[in-house]
Amino acid sequence: MLENIRLSFQGIWSHKMRSFLTMLGIIIGIASIIAIVSTIKGTSEQIKEDLIGSGNNTVNISLYYGDNTYDTDYGMGSSNPPILTTDQKEEVLELENVENATFFYSRSYSSNIYYQNTTFQGGKVYGIDTNFLETCGYTVRSGRGFVQKDYDELHKVALVDSSAAENLFSGEDPVGKIVEIGSEPFTIIGVVQQDEDYLPNIDDISQFYEYYQTVMGSVMIPSRCWPMVFKFDEPENAIIRADSTDSMSTAGNAAAKVLNQYISSGSNSDSTTQYEYRADDVMERVKNLQKLSESTNQQLLWIASISLLVGGIGVMNIMLVSVTERTSEIGLKKAIGARKKTILIQFLTEASVLTSIGGVIGVVSGIALSKVVSRLSGSPTAISVPAIIGSVLFSMLIGVIFGLLPSVKAANLNPIDALRSE
Repeated sequence: MLENIRLSFQGIWSHKMRSFLTMLGIIIGIASIIAIVSTIKGTSEQIKEDLIGSGNNTVNISLYYGDNTYDTDYGMGSSNPPILTTDQKEEVLELENVENATFFYSRSYSSNIYYQNTTFQGGKVYGIDTNFLETCGYTVRSGRGFVQKDYDELHKVALVDSSAAENLFSGEDPVGKIVEIGSEPFTIIGVVQQDEDYLPNIDDISQFYEYYQTVMGSVMIPSRCWPMVFKFDEPENAIIRADSTDSMSTAGNAAAKVLNQYISSGSNSDSTTQYEYRADDVMERVKNLQKLSESTNQQLLWIASISLLVGGIGVMNIMLVSVTERTSEIGLKKAIGARKKTILIQFLTEASVLTSIGGVIGVVSGIALSKVVSRLSGSPTAISVPAIIGSVLFSMLIGVIFGLLPSVKAANLNPIDALRSE
């Protein structure tokens, strides 16, 4: 086999221009496929990043009443909504693929928060636990965050994000200022800011409202202080952070199942059957958009594959020419005892080496082409190692398939006729 490979390289090198022109179809086809696959993969990753964020892996789990999200501001249903238990929270935190989880109260479009003569309109107020800031990607920009003592001793303290700080305090340092939340005084102890990766992506009207609330800002108080302001128990929602993007759907659905245990098995299950916790399956939207993008690009792959077919025909043609040129050589080898199998393998090896070299050059050209296209058009690309390996193996397979006819022809030559052809 090594001798056949050496002879193949020798034959290719002795006809450099002819060999290069033969490989050109393979090079163009493989380069096109690598560039298209890289664009498909890059686009898929971009879609995932745009919808989910770059590595935040958080899943919102909201309480629904029927087909609609339960809205505490307006109340829904005639029965009391389910209240989460400490055991459920512990169970969610112990789930596989869940790195962190937070349980929180929230009110939208809060108009019951005041600082002097300024009303906090259009934002949100949260009652948060000790995991909220870490899970949702908040960092303390100034002042301090909540500590366990604030929860244990029911301290009336609050945090504001940077947007709320600007809207409520008009450029003043909010730390130490007192705001009224539902007629209760709360002291601002810190300003927090959320990482850009955690900001909402707008692809429907509900997310537009969420984005609007983000622009207006948020005020946060300890969850233990929530009944002081709103006077009665309210249902909580949850956010979990999965250990990877691919496990978001699994982790979110598992957490929702735990939260629904009380509804399905609790003592008042008959009166709460219309309530259900549901995880926001962002990954499903990602997969649908990725399928749409990939289905379009699959057509381009088929078009690029035509170049490989043309290249394969070129390989067959040049190998037939090679057999004709080396007829006397084949006759001589058969006259001194070379078998059909030996001749067949020699020419198949030469065809495979020829297309494999074209495949390697095509891979390098495809990577370079994808980088150029990405730079010129601004579209993302991601190099696929399996596609590179597959392309080289496929180019070798083309050599075997299209080199088979010339190789069989060479192997079946009559040695007497072959020697006489000189």
